[in-house]
Amino acid sequence: MNIHTFSKTIGNSFQSSQHLVSDIVISIIVIIALWLIRLLVIRAINRNIDDSRRRYRWRKNASYAAGLIGLVVLGAVWFKGLQSIGTFLGLLSAGLAIALRDPLTDMAGWIYINLRSPFNVGDRVQIGEVKGDIIDIRLIKFTVLEIGNWIHSDQSTGRVVHVPNHRVFSEPVANYTSDFEFIWNELEVLVTFESDWKKAKKRLQEIADKHLEDFTEKAQKQVQRANKSYLVHYKYLTPIVYTDIKDSGINLTIRHLCNPRHRRSIGQAMWEDILDMVEQADDIAFAYPTMRITNDSGNDEE
Repeated sequence: MNIHTFSKTIGNSFQSSQHLVSDIVISIIVIIALWLIRLLVIRAINRNIDDSRRRYRWRKNASYAAGLIGLVVLGAVWFKGLQSIGTFLGLLSAGLAIALRDPLTDMAGWIYINLRSPFNVGDRVQIGEVKGDIIDIRLIKFTVLEIGNWIHSDQSTGRVVHVPNHRVFSEPVANYTSDFEFIWNELEVLVTFESDWKKAKKRLQEIADKHLEDFTEKAQKQVQRANKSYLVHYKYLTPIVYTDIKDSGINLTIRHLCNPRHRRSIGQAMWEDILDMVEQADDIAFAYPTMRITNDSGNDEE
């Protein structure tokens, strides 16, 4: 190797080193600048938005926007040899599509969740066998605070379940609290055939009206709102008591609207009044499975 070639090699290496250092410095400046801008935006959001759900969504959107801008700018810095940033993004997308098929599907699910809003943070949903309250939505997964399972009446189990976003494409999504924040619930009261069932039915209607009168007006407004997006029609929103026959007695079913998060407390309050009603009435008794035995003398015994 002659002196000229050696000098040229050293010069090229030095020039490459200068470009490398320059790219590193620019990248650090871009990262710090985006971090500071994101910090200022989040502070402004916390200061100006009082609603916790809206504040959470705006903070998330600010973080995603900063990440996307950073990806584009850093790509332009480090891939100057490519003809355009469009080429860079095209190659990046092709590589990711091959190597990261499942995460990309999750990202598509995240876009769907944000555009179509099948649920938001704070909603109570069921996806497949997972049921609970949405507490976080991220690019790859959303997080559910589980309810039900081994716990009765849709109360929290305390478990946090992470669900991949792509499951919104493959499984039904049931939302308890989106456009219509009430669900139908039923309480079955079984009384004996010898009971005064008409009196019991009247008393059950009074108990239902007492505990549920505040829900009717709210439910009516929400039905009107839901009609703007869906074909939702309920003729009766007030609680009603239905009558039918079971093997062991007369079944009186209270059908009523309730907030899904208050289902257990409302049921408890109504059952306590029902227990008091049966205790105070001599002609009303709970029914339960019994066996009737007839002896040779013709007398019946229970």
